[in-house]
Amino acid sequence: MGVRVRRATKDDRDLVVRLLDAAFHDDPVSCWILPGEEHRRRVHPVLMATFVDLVQEHGWVDLAEDSTAVALWLPTPAGKPDPDDGPARLREAVDPDNERVELIGALTAAHHPHHAAHLYLWMIAVDPQRQGEGLGSALMAPVLERCDREGKAAYLEASSARSRELYRRLGFADHGEPLHLPYGGPAMYPMWREPQS
Repeated sequence: MGVRVRRATKDDRDLVVRLLDAAFHDDPVSCWILPGEEHRRRVHPVLMATFVDLVQEHGWVDLAEDSTAVALWLPTPAGKPDPDDGPARLREAVDPDNERVELIGALTAAHHPHHAAHLYLWMIAVDPQRQGEGLGSALMAPVLERCDREGKAAYLEASSARSRELYRRLGFADHGEPLHLPYGGPAMYPMWREPQS
């Protein structure tokens, strides 16, 4: 499937946030972070906007030209980063009374590999009306091809068993044990992709 991809700009922020909000509103991890439909409807777009701003500052956002799919990428160097208060600042900015906003950041950071430089796929979203058409795979293809050419690895956390299977087809493999979120939360699946020859 041919998907024309462009780099999103700050002018695309609202469009990207709406797409992420629609695609992830009922995702198991989003539902765990923000339990309660009413609360999630109000706060989830703020969480997505905060993610977009962070990735725009430190990485990039790829957007399908027809605005049906978006991917957020962060270049990540080798070596353990200095400890920071990012998860606490995220909680303060998004939902100060909700410890899960901070907890998800701390848990994923603790499991993030640092043995090699890689590209981190923070999030990828497809318009709910267009899911299952291969748009996500097509959107990722140029970046994964670049990883292969440059000998660079990629990493992500799949938020469902269904997405885990998609990533396996793209060359990702499980990286350690699943991350089981506390308080009866869902599993997340850390996945690593070595460059393909």
